[in-house]
Amino acid sequence: MPPPDATSPPRWRSLFGPIQPDAPDSEANDPSADEASFRAILEALPDPLVVVAGLPDQRSTRRVVFANAAAQRLFRAAAPGARLTAAIRRPEILEAVDESLFGASGEAAFQDGERQWSVRTRPAGELPGGERLAMIAMRDETELHAADRTRADFLANASHELRTPLASLSGFIETLRGHARDDAGAREKFLGIMQAQAERMARLIDDLLSLSRIELNEHIAPAGRVDLALAATDVVDALVPLVREKTVTLSPSLPPRGQAVVEGDRDQIVQVAQNLVENAVKYAPIGGTVRIEVSIAESIESALKPRDPKAVRFVLVEPARGDVVRYAALRIADDGPGIPRDRLPRLTERFYRVEGQKSGERSGTGLGLAIVKHIVNRHRGALMVESREGHGTAFTACFRLTSKP
Repeated sequence: MPPPDATSPPRWRSLFGPIQPDAPDSEANDPSADEASFRAILEALPDPLVVVAGLPDQRSTRRVVFANAAAQRLFRAAAPGARLTAAIRRPEILEAVDESLFGASGEAAFQDGERQWSVRTRPAGELPGGERLAMIAMRDETELHAADRTRADFLANASHELRTPLASLSGFIETLRGHARDDAGAREKFLGIMQAQAERMARLIDDLLSLSRIELNEHIAPAGRVDLALAATDVVDALVPLVREKTVTLSPSLPPRGQAVVEGDRDQIVQVAQNLVENAVKYAPIGGTVRIEVSIAESIESALKPRDPKAVRFVLVEPARGDVVRYAALRIADDGPGIPRDRLPRLTERFYRVEGQKSGERSGTGLGLAIVKHIVNRHRGALMVESREGHGTAFTACFRLTSKP
């Protein structure tokens, strides 16, 4: 095929309208393999792409000349030949098309249900007869918007969590420098509160740093070996002072040493157990019991099998399906107030606390379950919550049993 004349329109325009009159008949009747390949590429694009033709000053002439599969799924009337206003009814897109038919670039955005879309339009040349072409390219930016909201919420929540103890410290310092300077009783009381607030900030900063480190290495699967029962035992021993203060009983049910050895990072698995047990102790009633159980499961389905048929079950971290892998499951259950069904999906969000369970003795950084989620993700495991209002909550974290001797 001879090279096209430098002044002739690009061959791809034959996709969207008649070829120039001086084009060879063989080309008009037999589209080139390049054109077919180009059309196939456009059809395969995951983002919607529409090409519009029309006279700039006559809106009634505007029609769709090409819409790839993604565009036809989004705008069901966007078949080639359809009037533009029938195919796309959003005024912000139509205005951007106007700009491009007059030779300028246009931009727009719209929301379709829960999806957020960005739109860019560009001039794309002319067809015989004076009609102009405009290309509409769309991109689904839902995840980008969600990430922006998450980042903004995270900064706002972190700032709030730090601002509260800082304000308390500042207020007590001012008081101690003023009228309470010579009051030994008040001074002792205020210094105790200031220490508690400083420790609260230290815990928050530690959790933020821990979460950051976990996320940084989340794509790297750990290569160590951890006895899950021994890790749970270490956590139980370390939390004796806390449960004594709350008058809560820890009731472990653990297999013999060496039977629940999992693939993992020991420090992170201990952190999972500690966060879940501390959470259970926090919400257990005075005199209540927190049950800590490690069991072996032949499949992920049996590991996540619910215990209470009346409880609501929600999987917070989805396991890898299809793998023939045995698991060890760490289950932490309390007999506290339980969690409403509609709150379960949000439990692993950073700083999220169940409504009505935020204050006083149950204060915390709000990052514990977010840390658990990311650690379980890194270990290619699973995390499930079961809850029944008035009857308690149970979290189950599953880790892959090691195949090494």
